[in-house]
Amino acid sequence: MSNLILFDDAAIRTSLLPFTFTRPVAGIRIGIRTLAEKWGDILGQTPSYLTEPYLQARFPQQAGSDNLYVNGAVCPTTVLVERLDSLQIGESLIASSGLLLALRTEHTATDASQLPALPQHTHTFVANPGADPLTIVRHLWDIFVNNGDQIRADYARITAGRASAPLTDPFTRCYAPENIFIEPGATVRASILNAEGGPIYIGRDATISEGSVVIGPFALGEDSTVNWGAKMRSNTTIGPGCKVGGEVGNSIFFGYSNKAHDGFLGNSVVGEWCNLGANVNNSNLKNDYSNVKLHSYATGQLEDTGRIFCGLMMGDFTKAGISTMFNTGTVVGVSANVYGGGFQPKHIPSFSWGGADTGFATYRIEKALQVAREAFSRRNRAFDDVDETMLRTIYALSDGSDRSY
Repeated sequence: MSNLILFDDAAIRTSLLPFTFTRPVAGIRIGIRTLAEKWGDILGQTPSYLTEPYLQARFPQQAGSDNLYVNGAVCPTTVLVERLDSLQIGESLIASSGLLLALRTEHTATDASQLPALPQHTHTFVANPGADPLTIVRHLWDIFVNNGDQIRADYARITAGRASAPLTDPFTRCYAPENIFIEPGATVRASILNAEGGPIYIGRDATISEGSVVIGPFALGEDSTVNWGAKMRSNTTIGPGCKVGGEVGNSIFFGYSNKAHDGFLGNSVVGEWCNLGANVNNSNLKNDYSNVKLHSYATGQLEDTGRIFCGLMMGDFTKAGISTMFNTGTVVGVSANVYGGGFQPKHIPSFSWGGADTGFATYRIEKALQVAREAFSRRNRAFDDVDETMLRTIYALSDGSDRSY
């Protein structure tokens, strides 16, 4: 069996910042699983990674004499997996756009830029949009745009041949119960689950609390909680270890993040170890219905998303104080602390402390590390030297040169 190695395309990785500051591209959650978990499930092995040097201590590469390098931004499909199964050493798959999808080689790359130069015979793979189209996470908004379809795909794979745990609560009303899957240990009480428009997946030991309304496609991760009276709109994923309330639509929480109180979040992506205080809201639609622009780490300026709905993109370890208002198409970096009145700027760099009305200062790294350790301990997890070194590296990379308010 080939060693499965998920590699970061450099241009895509930059486009997916701030989320790829703290993880390989394949660590992004879309649907029920992360991209890495999808590939691991389908190919039956634990993947390793070819990513940025400072991330390799947490996400190492395990290479040998037969390596299958797969682009970590690509969601697996039946046709693509069949093509991968037929690859011989020295062969590659390239999309019609020219993007390298996969390469099987006896060589080991230390940087993804080396892959196209390795000895190989190129095979062109052209996705048929009418049969088995490729989903490639190239941009921040691709995460929430494709989330509903990826929930459906993951749901079909995860639940195939399995029986759902029974729903025993007599006060919960289910619509299309055949599209609802409950893992062992999950609890649902006095809620409405509507899976007529797409499946609802409730993870192991997860909780949907009293008075909640959940519309599929929807996924709730292991040990996560939907709080009382919450309104979970379609195409929403709550990753593991989260507590989420209020109104959420077409949004993704990667994991271990909280939005425990009322407030609206729409067409948004929230990383890990984040916290949104009571009554935090975001805008996801401009009053003039024009396309939303997002900050690009590649160009350092606002770029047109081509979409009229686009909300908040929040990097790992970031916190927002009560009643914080995020503007349409806001990008917040890693380990920021945002608070105060008025709409926040559309780009808040990593390790920023403050708000629109008070201005911003640089978040002291020792304080940021202390808060990160506390967040981990609240989930009974250890914040180790690898985590600290990663955050210190990101802090050094975001030295204030990209700060614009």
